[in-house]
Amino acid sequence: MTLIALGLNHLTAPVSLREQVAFDADATVPALRELSREPGVEEALILSTCNRTELYVNVAQGAEHVPQQWLGRHHQLTPGKLDEFLYRHDELDAVRHMFRVATGLDSMVLGEPQILGQVKDAYQLARDSHSLRAPLDRLLQHTFAVAKRVRTDTRIGAHTVSVAFTAVRLAEQVFADLKQACVLLIGAGDTIELTARHLAEKQARRLIVANRTLESAQELAGRYGGYAVALADLPQHLAEADVVIASTASRQPVLTRAMVERAVAARRRKPMFMVDIAVPRDIEASVGELDDVFLYGIDDLRQVIDDNRRSREAAAREAGAIIDLQADRYMAWRRALGLKNPALDMRQSAEVYRDEVLAKAQAMLARGKSPDEALNFLAHTLTNKLLHHPSARLREATLSGDMDLLHAASRLYGRDDEPIG
Repeated sequence: MTLIALGLNHLTAPVSLREQVAFDADATVPALRELSREPGVEEALILSTCNRTELYVNVAQGAEHVPQQWLGRHHQLTPGKLDEFLYRHDELDAVRHMFRVATGLDSMVLGEPQILGQVKDAYQLARDSHSLRAPLDRLLQHTFAVAKRVRTDTRIGAHTVSVAFTAVRLAEQVFADLKQACVLLIGAGDTIELTARHLAEKQARRLIVANRTLESAQELAGRYGGYAVALADLPQHLAEADVVIASTASRQPVLTRAMVERAVAARRRKPMFMVDIAVPRDIEASVGELDDVFLYGIDDLRQVIDDNRRSREAAAREAGAIIDLQADRYMAWRRALGLKNPALDMRQSAEVYRDEVLAKAQAMLARGKSPDEALNFLAHTLTNKLLHHPSARLREATLSGDMDLLHAASRLYGRDDEPIG
């Protein structure tokens, strides 16, 4: 069985391709069930965020190519289209990669904490789809423990610049004073909530939250003094916005070029600043071609984020050392799964001896032998059978001077405090 991590991310693939292979929460469970039925796939987990789509799979020997073929086929892509954009890690490297992802070391924002929550969500979806067995389940539990330790023992999370913060920072560069800006947030998930928090700290003049579920929009808007609207009513409110920040789980754009054209006309050509931090994209790419509209996508934020990256590189090196150690420990546990358990073998042999000798003692009683005679036979014979092979090996070790075996035997029988020889 081989553990494989296969995927693409913000460093290897453009957003136009990432959105084609993204999985939303509703699609993940059926996709996992489909993947688990592929020949040779023994367990699977799918992690899909705005910056990455990754498969973590355990496959039988000879099935290492199956996950990559399935990914392209599932998304109805031309065969080979993904090849130059995918990365693959096997066994120990796959474990290290998962640890790096969950601790934020592989994120666009070095050390960002949101990814751990997304890994936990992916774990829950895999559990819901019954696509996990002991090896991957254990890996996920180990991953959560490693992420907690990295957060506790290093400063990887100190002064982290999140995607949400970066979006607000860009808006601030366009509008020197956000206190004069009306900001429209589209969505109501964690990223949008972080964005709303940063905007509240900047004292944005007005905050509008649009979401498919009006109740969620009202709850978020209420926490930060904003106004909630249903996504269906977005066209009527778009012209009010100086700044638009979008992050939903929609598979189709929620802002079309036609909608934005009408809004710009209603604003009498007053510029609009837009940030689309969703994958798949929430704002049609052609919106960026319009005059008086400044559209930034998730990949456009990278330069702003990289400026802050260097301050956390020392902490990242410390985190890397923790990850290497813990990855080795997980792989040791994994290798042990394939080993025969000597304690189990010893117990099974002892039970066979016990049953054989017991049957003979019972036969003695049936022939009229006394209970004392039968019990003495049982105790003497069973002791000899159980100790015959160990005693023979220890005699050989004594004659040959095999001190390793002699010390191991002393530990096994709880007599390691007594000198040998």
